Amino acid sequence: MRFVAGCFAALLLATPALAQPGLGEKVYGATLEPGVTELEARYGRVTGDDAGGADALTLEGAHHFSDRIYGAVLVETGRERDTSRKLEAIAVEGIYRVARITPLGIDVALYGEYGFERHGADTAETKLLLQRRAGSFDGRLNLIAEKRLESHEKVEFGYSTSADWSVVGEMRAGAAAFGSFDSKEHYVGPILKTEIEHLPARGELGIEAGYLFSVGSGRREAPGQIRLLLEYEFHL
Repeated sequence: MRFVAGCFAALLLATPALAQPGLGEKVYGATLEPGVTELEARYGRVTGDDAGGADALTLEGAHHFSDRIYGAVLVETGRERDTSRKLEAIAVEGIYRVARITPLGIDVALYGEYGFERHGADTAETKLLLQRRAGSFDGRLNLIAEKRLESHEKVEFGYSTSADWSVVGEMRAGAAAFGSFDSKEHYVGPILKTEIEHLPARGELGIEAGYLFSVGSGRREAPGQIRLLLEYEFHL
């Protein structure tokens, strides 16, 4: 447990202020697949009368260099209600798988991201990634620390988590949640996942769809989010 505490302490040393939790985001796993390349699109759209219509689209290209090292480049875009889509940031991210806590069956990894913001100061983000897989169950927890790189900006903390089970064939069902401890915004709701296999380059297309309900301070302005994630994995 001292090891896990040390990993979480690393989060505090790292440091974009948290946007609306979950919008254009995913819950990261702590296990890597050597040699796999990923192309991913993550889309989130806000529902409701006030902020409804605003959305975020993140495009990501990543490669698993080994069972411990992962690197990626992200392009983050956003659109306010009744406006055109704009480039928000380009970011680089990495994951280092640290260890497996065998008695608990939990894999542990550290995530780091540096964002080159189009407007305003750059940002830095770290996450402690925890994952437990047992049979058809896959549970994930990300503990997040983010900071806009200006002296007067504080570190903000949040989380993302998911749990899903195999239900039939390649179909999985479960729930996901995203939240900010600072703004008190929290979103939670059901998700469905599936895969299409045997594509070119030993590829697989992963699809995740869901709807998140606001259960925090922002539920009047943005009562929910529509989510769609597409991920194509293949071997070079």
